[in-house]
Amino acid sequence: MSAPALSVVKLGGSLLGDRARLRAILAGLAAGAEGACIVVPGGGPFADAVRREQASAGFDDATAHRLALDAMGRMSDHLRSLETLIAIIRNPAEAARHARAGGLPVWDPADLRSGRPDIPESWSVTSDSLALWLAAETGAERCLLVKAAPCPPGASPTELARLGLVDAAFPDFAARYAGRIVVRGADEATRPRRAA
Repeated sequence: MSAPALSVVKLGGSLLGDRARLRAILAGLAAGAEGACIVVPGGGPFADAVRREQASAGFDDATAHRLALDAMGRMSDHLRSLETLIAIIRNPAEAARHARAGGLPVWDPADLRSGRPDIPESWSVTSDSLALWLAAETGAERCLLVKAAPCPPGASPTELARLGLVDAAFPDFAARYAGRIVVRGADEATRPRRAA
């Protein structure tokens, strides 16, 4: 029997501004609305705090990158406080196994703090590109980005980056990912939209 199809679902940190939508999305994921999936949290207000502190204290981008990874970990904790079925998992392969077994893993990228040659340590890489990296790493067939902002229909990864809806490195990560990329904005509650 073949393993169920796997998706990586990135939840934008800005979704905290619409808690009712965020709770509904998490409840749907827990109920299997997107099938087997690994959730990737955005950094939300925790990443915003890193940006402010970097501007104030002047530490380098590599340090900011590691602190932003920590911010995603704190968002993992927050998501678990909203949905008790969530399991926080650091290892990509373990997260994929948990998802395919019917669980709802949220990925904490803390293990990336030691660095990876294929992931630049700068603000050009945020949770959007890391979701694509995780999708490639786990062999996920689809990477779904759920955004708080409206997203133009049919926008390419390059166009999404130009509009500031994803990070600058996203088109490069998208070019290396063989699966399907879907973007779902605030203007689209239920029907998925593919990024070409």
